[in-house]
Amino acid sequence: MNSLLTKTRCLVGATLSLAICFPAPAPAAAPLAAQLQALHIDAPRERLPAPDFALPLLDGKTIRLQDYHGQLVLLHFWATFCKPCREELPALDRLSREFPGKGFAVLAIAVDRDHPQGVEHFVREHAIRLTVPLDPGGEVRKKYEIDALPTSYLIGPDGRFVGRVVGERDWTSPEFRTLIDELTGTPYD
Repeated sequence: MNSLLTKTRCLVGATLSLAICFPAPAPAAAPLAAQLQALHIDAPRERLPAPDFALPLLDGKTIRLQDYHGQLVLLHFWATFCKPCREELPALDRLSREFPGKGFAVLAIAVDRDHPQGVEHFVREHAIRLTVPLDPGGEVRKKYEIDALPTSYLIGPDGRFVGRVVGERDWTSPEFRTLIDELTGTPYD
């Protein structure tokens, strides 16, 4: 009887120590973290609010990030002098067209320092229909600590950072579309 009691205590003790050493993963957060990692998207340590901004568009109107609260936003910093940016922007335009009215927006912030004519020419030449805010003074670029182009941020519907991407990506991949589906809660057609 005594040896049975000792074996039972050891088994219970071993089970408790395993539970402490290997805690269960957090529900829901682990799959998102794995998806972000698979897509080479850097997740923040803490989901801080994205800084708001107001920038002019090519047509002279002004937009603010808070205008998109409640939507998943892909905030993309690019310039016409950046070859990877020029190659990537048409793919982002196609992606945004696949999710119309589904809680997903792409804001392609042009950081060209000269007159907006170069940006306007590129947008017209490639039939880009994205929202293209202009940041010629670099104020928003500095707020978002942009050191390389292209750089993109995913901002959740709650206005907080989901992830950051430095360099070009295949934004139209099935894996990225799946991520958009999950973050917006609406599948693409």
